[in-house]
Amino acid sequence: MFIQGIIVLELRVFVDERGFFFESYNSKTLAALGIDVSFVQDNHSLSRRGTLRGIHYQIKNPQAKLVRVVSGEVFDVSVDLRRSSPTFGRWFGLTLSAANMLQIYIPPGFGHGFLTLSDMAEMLYKASDFYAPEHERCIRWDDPDLAIDWPPDGERTISEKDAKGSFFREADLPVQDT
Repeated sequence: MFIQGIIVLELRVFVDERGFFFESYNSKTLAALGIDVSFVQDNHSLSRRGTLRGIHYQIKNPQAKLVRVVSGEVFDVSVDLRRSSPTFGRWFGLTLSAANMLQIYIPPGFGHGFLTLSDMAEMLYKASDFYAPEHERCIRWDDPDLAIDWPPDGERTISEKDAKGSFFREADLPVQDT
């Protein structure tokens, strides 16, 4: 499903007998795609198979994110929380992996989560605003109204905080669209 604002980037990768090279971030390339964002924070996570993180967002200081996987494979999900959007409450998911080298740009106003599909996965992502724990919120990964089609990959490991996430209908959403 297409959701306005979400951009999947297929990077130009140079491969030879030594390995590969690609630009994982180039502000001019992103600007040419309509992504004119200043990123202020880099995040790095390591997760074991079956780890499900999210659906996270901030009600103030919303973050745009540029996400990629550098080791392993995840099913990455973005949920449109922009009330004025025609796709409000809909989700977009795709597999990101070290092998496919895809990146996804998620604009402010979206919730974000992922499920680790490989034994281990490392994700790197840039954020356009600083983490603000007092403004962080979480929507349940298994919310029936969102009906996210997570891959059937065995048991899920979910943090206590994420297990206590709100249902979409009751969620404290950002006051303004971004």
